[in-house]
Amino acid sequence: MASKIAVIGDVNGHFPAVLQKLATLHTKQNFALVIIAGNLFASPSDATEEDEKNIQNLINGKIEIPVPTYFALGSNAFPKAVVEKLSSSDDELCHNLHFLGKRTTMKTSEGIRIVALGGQLDPNIIAGQSQDKYPPYYSDTDAKVLRGATTADILVTGEWPEGIRSRSKVAFNADEPPREQQCIADLDVVLKPRYHFSTSGSVYYEREPFFHLPSEETDNLTPVTRFISLAQYGNPNKQKWIYAFSLDPTASHPISPPSGSTINPLTHSDKKRAAPAHKEHALVYDDGRGGRRGNKRRKHEARGPIDASQCFFCLSNENIATHLVTSIGESAYMTTARGPLPTSQTFPKLGFPCHLLIIPFSHQPTLASMEEEERRATYAEMQKYRVSMNRMVQSQGESEYGSVTWEVSKAGLPHTHWQYMPVPADLIQKGLVEAAFKALAENYHWPTFTKEDVGDGFEETSDFFRVLIWDPKNDAGKQTSLILRFDEKIKFRLQFGREVLAKLLRLDQRVDWRNCAQMQPEEEKDVANFKNAFKEFDFTAD
Repeated sequence: MASKIAVIGDVNGHFPAVLQKLATLHTKQNFALVIIAGNLFASPSDATEEDEKNIQNLINGKIEIPVPTYFALGSNAFPKAVVEKLSSSDDELCHNLHFLGKRTTMKTSEGIRIVALGGQLDPNIIAGQSQDKYPPYYSDTDAKVLRGATTADILVTGEWPEGIRSRSKVAFNADEPPREQQCIADLDVVLKPRYHFSTSGSVYYEREPFFHLPSEETDNLTPVTRFISLAQYGNPNKQKWIYAFSLDPTASHPISPPSGSTINPLTHSDKKRAAPAHKEHALVYDDGRGGRRGNKRRKHEARGPIDASQCFFCLSNENIATHLVTSIGESAYMTTARGPLPTSQTFPKLGFPCHLLIIPFSHQPTLASMEEEERRATYAEMQKYRVSMNRMVQSQGESEYGSVTWEVSKAGLPHTHWQYMPVPADLIQKGLVEAAFKALAENYHWPTFTKEDVGDGFEETSDFFRVLIWDPKNDAGKQTSLILRFDEKIKFRLQFGREVLAKLLRLDQRVDWRNCAQMQPEEEKDVANFKNAFKEFDFTAD
């Protein structure tokens, strides 16, 4: 069912008048929701006593807001009173008025998926995501994280995507054109939103619709994006400051491009190649019949959770611990483990736990579940992360540490990933690491390990556990691969890899990650120390 939506440009403190006009429009249009895409409040340098009084009236509920309204983070800093209220009320400023957030993925009760990136790009934020959500700045990593949303009905950004006016015949005459950013262009390429809203001072700009090429990921349909940049309220040339439209999030994309549209003018930053879009239709369970789908998935292999927003390995989950994310690539990302097995004292020459997770963007139970192009790109990048970690460990640890990387490839798990940990080199060189894995498997009466490399696992017909062992005497890319195959008769212990290393490193009391929980400041300290050590080896920073 289609919902009526209104989007508003910069309000710049004139919200009493804007909200009054909105109330009048709402009685006729019956909007499901309203989005304020630009500055709701005046710039602090321009604010008057009347502005401060209006803000207090707004916070105290003295100004009527007739419809659920979400305001974005614009280019102006929020007034102190607004920040204090938002901080204490879960980002609800007053009844029906909610802060959209700096870096947000949300789905409304109507099923409309909104992705928002507020503020202006600050290249000086080099430590990953910006930690405070109220200042009007974001980092390149903030934008990268939002790629994990996989799809969007509406994208809201404070700045324009780089190259948006190319291939367009629509004139845009502004004294000061909006800033354009490549990382926002990447969001358009990956998310393929139906609508992308931004703001442009006193000038309104609506580009011709642009279409994305059909592919298997789009069910061979042609997604279309409409880019609309709204003028500010009260602009001297009476340019459009409000845009009303209807949107049905369940409507199918067109089979062919609509009349008057252009091909997507934007290119992805990865060597100007569009990254694969992980559409939500790939996030549903299998039909339960256990058959292969186009020979792309192992027999009896179910998909993960219906919605990736519920998965704690998916970047689109609003509750993901983003402060643990250490690096984001094109097909995978890396995060420190919550409740790490080692402590910051376990490897003295490192000074941090160095227990990492290497996680694909794609929400699949195994690498073999992915389509061929995506699977190969993901496996290659996961290996690239492993090799980069080995180089960092070799440099920082002065060849005293090797590494172990392990994976449970099992149908029915929500989201495949690898775990990475250093281990003392002498344990590897004496054969004790390999022996420890084999011995515990034998104790559980499981099948024996075999020494072989199964690559991305596509040719495997059963579930398996994989261990990749690296000896620092060898090149960082070399690995010894051990495989243990198992079927549904085996009740496989998902923490098997952690159990083995806990016994080997005499950390038995830390087998259960829940017993190793850290306070967030301690986690942030470990992450900062890791990033400082890894920055020289992080290929995503190139």
